Amino acid sequence: MTNKQIIRVKTITEGHRLQMLPKPAHPLISIVDLKDMKPHNFAGVNVVMDFYIISLKKDDLKMPYGHQEYDYNEGVMGFIAPNQILTGPPTAPRSDREGWMLFIHPDFLWNTPLAKKIKQYEFFDYAINEALFLSDKEEIIINGIIESIKNEYNSNIDKFSQDIIISHLETLLNYSERFYQRQFITRKITNTKLLNRLEDIVTNYFATTDLISKGLPTVQYIAENLNISTKYLSSMLKQTTGLTTQQHIHEKLIEMAKEKLSTTELSISEIAYSLGFEHPQSFSKLFKAKTNKSPLEFRQAFN
Repeated sequence: MTNKQIIRVKTITEGHRLQMLPKPAHPLISIVDLKDMKPHNFAGVNVVMDFYIISLKKDDLKMPYGHQEYDYNEGVMGFIAPNQILTGPPTAPRSDREGWMLFIHPDFLWNTPLAKKIKQYEFFDYAINEALFLSDKEEIIINGIIESIKNEYNSNIDKFSQDIIISHLETLLNYSERFYQRQFITRKITNTKLLNRLEDIVTNYFATTDLISKGLPTVQYIAENLNISTKYLSSMLKQTTGLTTQQHIHEKLIEMAKEKLSTTELSISEIAYSLGFEHPQSFSKLFKAKTNKSPLEFRQAFN
């Protein structure tokens, strides 16, 4: 296999075949025990799935989480949306892994409220290293929901089956959302480190970058320098500070604007341009929205 090989998996049946599993009982949804999956080396291969994947894994492997390492001794949940590119691990997975994978094709959700709502769960856009780490109690809850889906999945399919499974899926996603919010709260040390690094990144950007030519730092720029996804950064900040990434950038911007207004004789337009604004009116509008004063009113009040 070459380093650039891409495998696109369009159906759950193809996904089963790729892992040398029996044909799924339902073409649009499947639950697989990791112990039943044959070890397969996908090193250097990019895989694109056309369906959702929710997984829970336990192993003795280590995985990166920002700049730290956590192990799989606890239950670790991952969420993958259709069309995301997955890169195979450097070695084949062990055959004695614990856990499961739930495959859901978007067509299974068609014409149900969850078809639209599932796109609102931001954790499907988190990076792989931003997984959900479950407590023992949380793992029992999640596995209980999966067992309910299995029972319905393995029973005789009738006109109620889809609605019942959809209901369980929504419960699973809502609990996952709750547990992610808990994770943002309980990992205060990690989040504080991220906030400190965010502050340093923004400060250094304003201090060393030519804002006139490059403009303000973007959310993507901040996330890439923190080595986390934009969605995870947004969710973490909302939970810990109540502000979005953009609002954090604006807070630093206003802080610098106040300093320039109070310690220099630069005109409002010159200050606006120096802070990366193409139009001084945009700077004045933002400044007033944040301080309830125009830049000129702030300068006059300060003096």
